[in-house]
Amino acid sequence: MRPFRCVATILLGSLLLAGAAAAHEGHDHGAPPPPVTNTIAPRIDASSNDFEIVAIARGDRLRLYLDTFRTNEPVKDAQVEIDTAAGMLKAVPDREGAYEVAAPWLLRPGTYDLAITVQASGLVDVLTATLTIPPSTAPSTGPGLRDRLSSVVAAGAGDLAFWAVAVLAFLAGLGVSGLWRRWRIAAGVMVACSIVGVAPERAAAAEPRPEAATALRDVAVRFPDGAVFVPKPTQRILSIRTLFTEEQTYAGTVELPGRIIPDPNTSGFVQASVSGRLTPPPGGFPRLGTPVAAGDVLALVQPAVGAADVASQQQQARELDQQITLAERRLERFRQIQGVIARAQIEDADLELSGLRMRRANLDRGMRDQEKLVAPVSGVIAAVQAVAGQIAEPNAIIFQIVDPARFWVEALSYEAYSIRDDATGRLADNRTVPLRYRGAGLADRNQAIPIQFSIEGDTAGLRAGQLLTVLASTTDERRGIAVPRGSVLRGANGQSIIYEHGNAERFVPREVRVEPLDGQRVLIVSGIEAGKRIVTQGAELLNQIR
Repeated sequence: MRPFRCVATILLGSLLLAGAAAAHEGHDHGAPPPPVTNTIAPRIDASSNDFEIVAIARGDRLRLYLDTFRTNEPVKDAQVEIDTAAGMLKAVPDREGAYEVAAPWLLRPGTYDLAITVQASGLVDVLTATLTIPPSTAPSTGPGLRDRLSSVVAAGAGDLAFWAVAVLAFLAGLGVSGLWRRWRIAAGVMVACSIVGVAPERAAAAEPRPEAATALRDVAVRFPDGAVFVPKPTQRILSIRTLFTEEQTYAGTVELPGRIIPDPNTSGFVQASVSGRLTPPPGGFPRLGTPVAAGDVLALVQPAVGAADVASQQQQARELDQQITLAERRLERFRQIQGVIARAQIEDADLELSGLRMRRANLDRGMRDQEKLVAPVSGVIAAVQAVAGQIAEPNAIIFQIVDPARFWVEALSYEAYSIRDDATGRLADNRTVPLRYRGAGLADRNQAIPIQFSIEGDTAGLRAGQLLTVLASTTDERRGIAVPRGSVLRGANGQSIIYEHGNAERFVPREVRVEPLDGQRVLIVSGIEAGKRIVTQGAELLNQIR
């Protein structure tokens, strides 16, 4: 019976201690709460038709970011008041464009209802939200036996009920077992049971209450579904701006390849009329970019004469010299006998001699004189093909002169479109220039129709021959949502995507189908409906967040 008595003693002591432990206050038999991340601080967001606000709790401070709802542009110089359970608090703006207020009650975990009143730009709005401060969940290792004993002794030193239960359990065990001679064994069993069963409760009671969790910083992150979480401070750094989509009807647009050409009315070429050798004028050849006026001498051409031509010219010169000698003698004889001959014969001989002398002078001058190449119009030298000693052919272009304030664009169209007057040219660096339709050719050029436009407005930085894309409006009409070209990105699968501003700090990629509209915008014809906010500035930076 002794083994049965020992077992009964142990079971009775364990039951008594278990009952005492179950009756102890504050014990939680549920699973521990999930850990709280330290990269996202507790926050709320609220919005209206005019404003959008994000409040971030960090320690005992509440920081508010106020933006316009449609454009996501920060609102400065606003009056922000917060109605809390602790009373009305007025937020103070800081240097970063946010608003901050002291809130010591944020250090206590719990749920807080807030009403935020905003006054800015003549508008007054009240935004409501509920802020939840979770408890801190800092991880810790389980205590050992020595730590349990220390916690029990420290926490239960003044707990008479705990020791009374332990003594009663000990005596009850002795009474049932009857092992008075082995009271040391029973005492050891009871004390061990007390320590093992009650120590966790004492240690749990000695632990401090959890405090409010505080994130050290907010981190942007991309979710598995492709959505991006971007904290408001990061949005301010990236200068994220949005546009409220509206569906409208626009004129059709066609993209045409083109290049810049000089205005034919204010430009010109300089060519030699005869083949000859180029020589520079006084002051040298004009350089590229040199302004010139109409009539300025740009180069000289020494006519090139072959050996046969030289021999022929020399023979003509000798014949003329002989004729001039004979004419001079005849005129001299006529003057000697002018009393017996008619005066008309003397005048005829004089005129014949003058003509022969002029022919001889022209022959000499043709062999020595140089042709002057002059500027046909005023403008700037755009191209130069002049080198001293170069042989200039009659069909070669020596200089090209353009007016930098007058340029045209020649585009090629492979279909017959009905072009409207207004068009836009987009350069390789995404600059745009306004164009005006001037006319289309009636004869194809390389199976394409040439179409010419004049550049309206400022032409600074443009040059002849520069390539560009012409976005010409047609008479066809299309319906869709016009967005800036920078809003549309190329996804990993090659599809065009935009980012929708779902809520204050969440951006969702949307696949869309776009068509060209003008030099600065494209038209979304499917993939998103009107009444949404899409990112127009900073979309490329959002797409890089991983």
